[in-house]
Amino acid sequence: MTETMSYSACPACAVAPSAQDIAQSQVALQGDILLSLPTVHCAGCISAVERKLTSMPGVTSARVNLSLKRVAVATKTALSIEDLIAALAAVGYPAHELDSTALSVGAADKAARSILFRLGISGFAMMNVMLLSVAIWSGAEAATRDMFHWISAAIALPVITWAAQPFFQNAWTALRTGHLNMDVPISLAILLAGGMSLFEVLNGGEHAYFDAALSLTFFLLAGRYLDQRTRRAARSAAEELTALEVPRVVQLTPDGEVVVPLSGIAVGDTVLVRPGARIPVDGVVSKGESEVDRALLTGETLPVAIATGTIVSAGEVNLTGPFELTVHAAGRDSSLARMADLVTIAEGAKNRYSSLADRAAQIYAPGVHLLAFFAFIGWLYASGGDVRLALNIAVAVLIITCPCALGLAVPAVVTAASGNLFRKGLLVKNATALERLAEIDCVVFDKTGTLTDGDVVPGTLDGLTPEHQSLALALASQSDHPLAQALTKALNTLGVAPVMLTDISEAPGKGVEAKHLGHRVALGRAEWLGATAGDSTATWLQVDDGTVIQIPFSDHLRPDAIDTISALQSSGLPVVLLSGDNTTAVKSAALELGISDWHAQMRPEDKAQKLSELSEAGHKVLMVGDGLNDTVALAVAHVSVSPASALDAARVASDIVLLGNRLGAISDARAIARSARKRILENFAIAAGYNAIAIPVALLGFASPLAAALAMSTSSISVSLNALRLRSAGQGDKK
Repeated sequence: MTETMSYSACPACAVAPSAQDIAQSQVALQGDILLSLPTVHCAGCISAVERKLTSMPGVTSARVNLSLKRVAVATKTALSIEDLIAALAAVGYPAHELDSTALSVGAADKAARSILFRLGISGFAMMNVMLLSVAIWSGAEAATRDMFHWISAAIALPVITWAAQPFFQNAWTALRTGHLNMDVPISLAILLAGGMSLFEVLNGGEHAYFDAALSLTFFLLAGRYLDQRTRRAARSAAEELTALEVPRVVQLTPDGEVVVPLSGIAVGDTVLVRPGARIPVDGVVSKGESEVDRALLTGETLPVAIATGTIVSAGEVNLTGPFELTVHAAGRDSSLARMADLVTIAEGAKNRYSSLADRAAQIYAPGVHLLAFFAFIGWLYASGGDVRLALNIAVAVLIITCPCALGLAVPAVVTAASGNLFRKGLLVKNATALERLAEIDCVVFDKTGTLTDGDVVPGTLDGLTPEHQSLALALASQSDHPLAQALTKALNTLGVAPVMLTDISEAPGKGVEAKHLGHRVALGRAEWLGATAGDSTATWLQVDDGTVIQIPFSDHLRPDAIDTISALQSSGLPVVLLSGDNTTAVKSAALELGISDWHAQMRPEDKAQKLSELSEAGHKVLMVGDGLNDTVALAVAHVSVSPASALDAARVASDIVLLGNRLGAISDARAIARSARKRILENFAIAAGYNAIAIPVALLGFASPLAAALAMSTSSISVSLNALRLRSAGQGDKK
């Protein structure tokens, strides 16, 4: 016989697990726990979170990562995850558990550190070899010259072998697959410069070019590091969505409650979802009533009442009451997993975007090899078979045409532009985001949490007498419902004092009721209190004499939302509003913002489909959104932006993160992106002009490998200086 649960009328008792429940829920909770903190934003938040967690018994350390908006908690004893989340909620930081095994953390940081270390070593070696070269240039001869050459070789060859490995590995990979990329001529130039220098030293030659080989390595690593910096924050949004899956589930069995891994749940099983918990699977409610928050999945601002027979999805948050759920889909078959699959497909399509540098490399790399080969053959014939002279000239051609300027052209501009945008409150995460942003011709916005603050607040309280306000505060403070919490905050701000209540109870999915002076009073849904609900967002207060009073709520627009939309439209960009919220709320916001093209009650797949239709019509779309329901659309868009307050998966799916509350930075970003694209093209022109002059000089044999390295360095510095002009971009022209 299946054992069923009996729920207490007291919400606190219904939520609180028994001692046996706690013992079972502690399984697998000893060790490292990863929690998402969507609202942390400054050093004060870090201090508050870490101080609260480390004060809890059993917690050995808590480290907040502000950029990823998450905290890693190390424990020495078993802890309930609900206790950690509740402790953070008590100090104002809502938290969600993440599955740390689903996240690949630190790979980008390790790659950047590796390149930076190689850059430092090659720079140090380059300076030392150049100091030795000064003595040779000053007239050192015979044994003295050879000694300095051998010391230079001892310094340069090991450093080149180790520091240039990123280029060698990429070049070898390209050659194995029958392709040419920028790293092939780079690797050849470095190897030939080092090899020819060693050959000259072995044969007592007057010239060696170890400093040229090291200079090549140093400048190219600098370009690679600048490029890596822009990629460091980029991760897979699909991984973030997968990490949102609840790793452990409370399964109801004939023997009672058992905490099992999500992978152990099958279709037809029954699971228990407590208030405050994220729903782990897709299914239908088999027992109990509550309200669920679907804002992250659908964009709906209001909680949705659920009862027996209601279908719910993985990723939604249970708010007010416990309920039992019959599983229809779990794991890779859940709606959350299907969304992750859609994001994976969209990310793959976006990653195939061919940058300006990639397109230049397709033409440039084969040309460089052909020039060096023809130089070798031509001089071998002209010199009567002098292999040494022919190789020296071929090496000079390879070095002087080495795509160092091209290698720096894009990363130097992206880094300068990213710094400018960061000062304006935008963090660029993707290497090609600026190039794509410069191409946009349409902007799509989500509503809730993007154009609006995302938090509903009471409209006007003028319809409530002081006595009614005190009564409303007393009732609202007994509920965790978002509308009740917003009302509590507003009334506390006004300095209202609550009345005394007795027999307080909460009806899940309906509201809170109590006794006041012997009469029933309540706060909740209109239909529960016998009132007629309108189109607007509201809660209803039943006072002592039975009268029911409406308390309206609204979701305020961000302070500069109207100006931002107007600026984008004035610059010739059509603006579209896509929201999962109800028609009334979306229509009201669209009218206030001046947006004529709006769509309400959009599911995640609907938003992605709409962006695909715009793309098929020839538009290159900028998508701005913050919720899980926007994740697929953010990945599908030509380029995307999300606020820093967005959920992890939405921030990761986007190319750019809006760090502050100023939406106007988005229109600034387009102006800076267009300027950045212009600077990139200018840098290509500088590199082409340099090659037009330098290549004939090298082909005619007038440039030694050392002179070629100096010329190459000059071109690299030129493109870097041109990129620095972006520091003041975006101040004027917004076209």
